[in-house]
Amino acid sequence: MKQNRKGNERKGVSAVKTAAAAVLTVFVLTACSLNTGTKTQETTSSKTAKESGSIQAADLVIPVSDITDKVTFYPVEADGTKMEVLAVKAPDGTIRTAFNTCQVCYDSGRGYYKQDGDELVCQNCGNRFPMSQVEVEAGGCNPWPIFDQNKTVTDESITISSDFLKESRQIFANWKRSY
Repeated sequence: MKQNRKGNERKGVSAVKTAAAAVLTVFVLTACSLNTGTKTQETTSSKTAKESGSIQAADLVIPVSDITDKVTFYPVEADGTKMEVLAVKAPDGTIRTAFNTCQVCYDSGRGYYKQDGDELVCQNCGNRFPMSQVEVEAGGCNPWPIFDQNKTVTDESITISSDFLKESRQIFANWKRSY
Protein backbone atom coordinates (compact mmCIF):
# COMPACT_ATOMS: atom_id res chain seq x y z
CA MET A 1 0.00 0.00 0.00
CA LYS A 2 2.81 2.38 0.83
CA GLN A 3 4.41 1.73 -2.54
CA ASN A 4 1.12 2.46 -4.23
CA ARG A 5 0.77 5.75 -2.30
CA LYS A 6 4.36 6.69 -3.21
CA GLY A 7 3.63 5.81 -6.81
CA ASN A 8 0.53 7.98 -6.71
CA GLU A 9 2.50 10.79 -5.04
CA ARG A 10 5.15 10.53 -7.76
CA LYS A 11 2.46 10.60 -10.41
CA GLY A 12 0.91 13.62 -8.68
CA VAL A 13 4.24 15.44 -8.51
CA SER A 14 4.91 14.53 -12.10
CA ALA A 15 1.47 15.82 -13.13
CA VAL A 16 2.08 19.07 -11.21
CA LYS A 17 5.47 19.49 -12.90
CA THR A 18 3.91 18.84 -16.31
CA ALA A 19 1.11 21.31 -15.61
CA ALA A 20 3.59 23.90 -14.36
CA ALA A 21 5.71 23.44 -17.48
CA ALA A 22 2.62 23.83 -19.65
CA VAL A 23 1.58 27.01 -17.81
CA LEU A 24 5.12 28.37 -18.08
CA THR A 25 5.20 27.57 -21.81
CA VAL A 26 1.88 29.32 -22.36
CA PHE A 27 3.09 32.30 -20.32
CA VAL A 28 6.34 32.59 -22.28
CA LEU A 29 4.60 32.19 -25.63
CA THR A 30 1.97 34.75 -24.65
CA ALA A 31 4.63 37.20 -23.44
CA CYS A 32 6.63 36.73 -26.64
CA SER A 33 3.50 37.15 -28.72
CA LEU A 34 2.50 40.30 -26.85
CA ASN A 35 6.02 41.66 -27.07
CA THR A 36 6.18 40.98 -30.79
CA GLY A 37 2.74 42.52 -31.21
CA THR A 38 3.85 45.63 -29.35
CA LYS A 39 6.93 46.00 -31.54
CA THR A 40 4.83 45.49 -34.62
CA GLN A 41 2.25 47.99 -33.43
CA GLU A 42 4.94 50.54 -32.54
CA THR A 43 6.60 50.06 -35.90
CA THR A 44 3.29 50.23 -37.72
CA SER A 45 2.16 53.28 -35.75
CA SER A 46 5.46 55.02 -36.37
CA LYS A 47 5.29 54.22 -40.05
CA THR A 48 1.65 55.21 -40.30
CA ALA A 49 2.41 58.55 -38.70
CA LYS A 50 5.15 59.07 -41.24
CA GLU A 51 3.23 57.25 -43.98
CA SER A 52 6.41 55.47 -44.90
CA GLY A 53 4.61 52.49 -46.35
CA SER A 54 5.42 48.87 -45.83
CA ILE A 55 8.85 48.19 -44.39
CA GLN A 56 9.54 45.42 -46.93
CA ALA A 57 9.94 46.02 -50.65
CA ALA A 58 7.61 48.99 -50.91
CA ASP A 59 8.05 52.56 -52.03
CA LEU A 60 8.86 54.95 -49.20
CA VAL A 61 6.27 57.75 -49.14
CA ILE A 62 7.09 60.80 -47.03
CA PRO A 63 4.30 63.37 -46.49
CA VAL A 64 5.60 66.86 -47.27
CA SER A 65 3.48 68.23 -44.40
CA ASP A 66 5.59 66.23 -41.90
CA ILE A 67 8.90 67.76 -42.96
CA THR A 68 10.29 70.56 -40.80
CA ASP A 69 13.67 72.09 -39.96
CA LYS A 70 14.13 69.23 -37.50
CA VAL A 71 15.38 66.19 -39.39
CA THR A 72 13.06 63.20 -39.54
CA PHE A 73 14.45 59.70 -40.00
CA TYR A 74 12.41 57.14 -41.92
CA PRO A 75 13.41 53.50 -41.33
CA VAL A 76 13.03 51.14 -44.28
CA GLU A 77 14.19 47.66 -45.11
CA ALA A 78 15.23 46.45 -48.54
CA ASP A 79 15.83 42.75 -49.06
CA GLY A 80 16.68 42.27 -45.38
CA THR A 81 18.95 45.31 -45.09
CA LYS A 82 17.90 47.94 -42.56
CA MET A 83 18.25 51.45 -43.92
CA GLU A 84 17.19 54.97 -43.05
CA VAL A 85 16.21 57.97 -45.15
CA LEU A 86 16.31 61.45 -43.71
CA ALA A 87 14.19 64.41 -44.75
CA VAL A 88 14.55 68.01 -43.63
CA LYS A 89 13.47 71.48 -44.62
CA ALA A 90 16.60 73.54 -45.33
CA PRO A 91 16.84 77.18 -44.18
CA ASP A 92 15.86 78.35 -47.69
CA GLY A 93 12.57 76.39 -47.38
CA THR A 94 13.51 73.60 -49.81
CA ILE A 95 12.97 70.01 -48.81
CA ARG A 96 16.06 67.82 -48.83
CA THR A 97 16.40 64.05 -48.66
CA ALA A 98 19.36 61.75 -48.18
CA PHE A 99 20.25 58.34 -46.86
CA ASN A 100 21.25 58.52 -43.22
CA THR A 101 24.73 57.29 -43.90
CA CYS A 102 27.99 59.13 -44.55
CA GLN A 103 29.50 58.92 -48.01
CA VAL A 104 32.95 58.37 -46.53
CA CYS A 105 32.25 56.62 -43.23
CA TYR A 106 29.33 54.42 -44.34
CA ASP A 107 31.31 51.19 -44.03
CA SER A 108 32.52 51.92 -40.48
CA GLY A 109 29.30 50.89 -38.74
CA ARG A 110 29.04 54.35 -37.18
CA GLY A 111 28.70 56.39 -40.37
CA TYR A 112 25.26 57.79 -39.64
CA TYR A 113 23.98 61.20 -38.58
CA LYS A 114 22.26 62.78 -35.62
CA GLN A 115 21.00 66.34 -35.53
CA ASP A 116 22.73 68.94 -33.37
CA GLY A 117 21.08 72.34 -33.75
CA ASP A 118 20.91 73.11 -37.45
CA GLU A 119 23.63 70.64 -38.38
CA LEU A 120 23.94 66.91 -38.87
CA VAL A 121 26.88 65.25 -37.11
CA CYS A 122 28.53 62.06 -38.39
CA GLN A 123 28.73 59.60 -35.50
CA ASN A 124 31.99 58.17 -36.84
CA CYS A 125 34.23 61.12 -37.70
CA GLY A 126 32.34 64.00 -36.08
CA ASN A 127 32.05 66.00 -39.30
CA ARG A 128 29.33 68.62 -38.98
CA PHE A 129 27.15 69.12 -42.00
CA PRO A 130 24.70 72.06 -42.38
CA MET A 131 21.10 71.29 -43.37
CA SER A 132 21.51 73.71 -46.29
CA GLN A 133 23.98 71.28 -47.88
CA VAL A 134 21.89 68.10 -47.63
CA GLU A 135 21.22 66.75 -51.14
CA VAL A 136 23.34 69.49 -52.74
CA GLU A 137 26.51 67.55 -53.46
CA ALA A 138 27.76 64.01 -53.75
CA GLY A 139 31.10 62.91 -52.39
CA GLY A 140 32.95 63.79 -49.23
CA CYS A 141 31.93 63.26 -45.65
CA ASN A 142 28.25 64.14 -45.90
CA PRO A 143 24.88 62.36 -46.03
CA TRP A 144 24.40 60.23 -49.14
CA PRO A 145 22.04 62.41 -51.27
CA ILE A 146 18.84 61.23 -52.90
CA PHE A 147 18.67 63.43 -55.99
CA ASP A 148 15.53 64.36 -57.97
CA GLN A 149 16.04 61.58 -60.55
CA ASN A 150 15.74 59.01 -57.71
CA LYS A 151 12.46 60.24 -56.23
CA THR A 152 9.07 61.59 -57.21
CA VAL A 153 8.07 64.88 -55.60
CA THR A 154 4.54 66.28 -55.51
CA ASP A 155 2.97 69.00 -53.37
CA GLU A 156 1.81 66.30 -50.95
CA SER A 157 4.60 63.75 -50.84
CA ILE A 158 8.06 62.53 -51.73
CA THR A 159 8.20 58.95 -53.00
CA ILE A 160 11.39 56.92 -53.16
CA SER A 161 10.92 53.73 -55.14
CA SER A 162 11.55 50.32 -53.68
CA ASP A 163 13.81 49.57 -56.66
CA PHE A 164 16.07 52.53 -55.80
CA LEU A 165 16.09 51.49 -52.13
CA LYS A 166 17.12 47.96 -53.12
CA GLU A 167 19.86 49.30 -55.42
CA SER A 168 21.23 51.39 -52.54
CA ARG A 169 21.23 48.77 -49.80
CA GLN A 170 24.96 47.99 -50.11
CA ILE A 171 25.82 51.32 -48.46
CA PHE A 172 24.03 50.06 -45.34
CA ALA A 173 25.79 46.68 -45.14
CA ASN A 174 27.64 47.62 -41.90
CA TRP A 175 25.28 50.37 -40.79
CA LYS A 176 24.91 50.97 -37.04
CA ARG A 177 26.98 47.92 -36.17
CA SER A 178 29.57 48.00 -33.44
CA TYR A 179 33.01 46.45 -33.69
